[in-house]
Amino acid sequence: MTYPHMPSAGGVRSHPVAGAPLMCDAREHGLTGDGTTNDQPAFAALVDLLGDAYAADGRARVIYCPPGVYSMRDAGTVWRTGVSLVGAGPGATRFVLGNPGDRADPTPLAFHTAELHGASRERHLAYCTFADFEIDGSGVAMAEYNPLAKGLGLQYVVRGMFRNLYIHHTAATGLGCDFLQDCLIDGVLVAGCGRMDNGTEMGGAGIGIGIGGWGSVERVNVVNCSAVGNATSGIFFELQFEGGLRPRGIRVVGCHAEGNRFGVADWGANGLVVSACTLVGNLDAGFQVSAKGTTGTAGRGGLLTDCVIDANLRDGISIGNTPGPYTVRGNRISGNGRYGYHQRSLGAAGQECAREIVIESNDFYGNSLDAVRFDRPVRDAFVVDNRIRANGRQCGPEERSGGDTVRYSEKSVVDRRASWRDDAHRGKTIRVGERVAVVAANDENELHLAPVRPGAFTGWSGDTPKPGSSYEIPGPPATRAGITVNATMDAATIRGNRVWDSHEPTTQTHGLWVTAEGGCVGCRVEDNDLAGNAEAAVRLDTPPVGGRWERNHGDDDRG
Repeated sequence: MTYPHMPSAGGVRSHPVAGAPLMCDAREHGLTGDGTTNDQPAFAALVDLLGDAYAADGRARVIYCPPGVYSMRDAGTVWRTGVSLVGAGPGATRFVLGNPGDRADPTPLAFHTAELHGASRERHLAYCTFADFEIDGSGVAMAEYNPLAKGLGLQYVVRGMFRNLYIHHTAATGLGCDFLQDCLIDGVLVAGCGRMDNGTEMGGAGIGIGIGGWGSVERVNVVNCSAVGNATSGIFFELQFEGGLRPRGIRVVGCHAEGNRFGVADWGANGLVVSACTLVGNLDAGFQVSAKGTTGTAGRGGLLTDCVIDANLRDGISIGNTPGPYTVRGNRISGNGRYGYHQRSLGAAGQECAREIVIESNDFYGNSLDAVRFDRPVRDAFVVDNRIRANGRQCGPEERSGGDTVRYSEKSVVDRRASWRDDAHRGKTIRVGERVAVVAANDENELHLAPVRPGAFTGWSGDTPKPGSSYEIPGPPATRAGITVNATMDAATIRGNRVWDSHEPTTQTHGLWVTAEGGCVGCRVEDNDLAGNAEAAVRLDTPPVGGRWERNHGDDDRG
């Protein structure tokens, strides 16, 4: 691929333009770093100076900001190609964003967009590095949410690098850059971003990357990053053009996503690779595929491998709307508040059947309800060689209590009379009058509540209940199986799985359950070991039609 308007080697001058050195100390160009002076005008002027110099001689420049607190107020800086920004490290070099003089201005540290600045394939940014500094977005306040209130908001970037950054408490997405080609995001920590996003707005993520601007291939690596407590996704990819090509070439490797709404989300990529990541304690799902994005396009052909997906409040993996294929292989999927893997419908009815979903060689254990559940029709699915054990832990009976042994805090319920089984209420919704909260974990006499949204100080939908107030906890679903088929499964292969519960007490009621709403048509269910569940190996509310059902240990009725 060629990139227009890149200086050729023969056109590069041997000496930089006068007055524009290749390495600039920001203190020598008007920035103070004293935390009080508004450094944004001097900063913008320096970026323009160096951008003009690059355009003249084709030599990339670097702005070095020594340790200090650089106040950037009331305007964002429009970035230029060939200009890099480097600090002395997060904590040492801090950019503090604020808009006290212009509450309508979103004030990103740096931006370059198609709508405002004419960014495009032909007018892209190139040779830009952002490294070794901190962006504090807590000073930006607006009457209405604005998705441009980011830390960094760049579109159409070629050969860009984002390294060793700490971006936190921005009003919208922390690092929100679209259409990246040959770019690396390495060692970036994003925390508490999207604080003005109520959960329904655009953006609001830690790292949010719009895709589709370069066609069928966008070469982007997100590695060794951490996303903690962001309003929507920790890391997400979203197709930006309706009907556009889903790009290949995107990888997320060795990242950590915790306490976000979604850990990592695929809203339109083709062949997204997510590997060796830790996705824990997110409030909806650790990993999500859906068509929730602006173009209503779900990811497909992705690979989710070798990850730890644990203690997410609802599902470990939530797959919805994708036409398939998708592969989930070699992961630990444990302790989630609802399902380990959930194939579900999101949005309008009548969605096309998902094809060629592969769930292979994963370790499912300790999830609150079913380990693997299909609530959406699938065809040619493969569920093979998984270890599925001791799920269905949400077994606590219905509870109603109150009185002098009960007290409440923002994130807990304590009942000194209770004798709850550990985590037997995890994932349930507790009700106190009109208030509700979701149980993230419990021990013998305390329920630990999940925050009502990422970063919230309370788990309650309203004010904290008064001591002694009566509470209600619902009972568990009667059937909590290892594999549940609650939709039509056509021509699937379920083979070589070991599905059992040897814990005391046993809580995984069945190895395989085909519900009254489900069905196995032309499926191959072979060589599974389904012995050792609390009630039975198999429950068939809908008998299978055609296919093969052979050599399943524990399923004595079928041989």
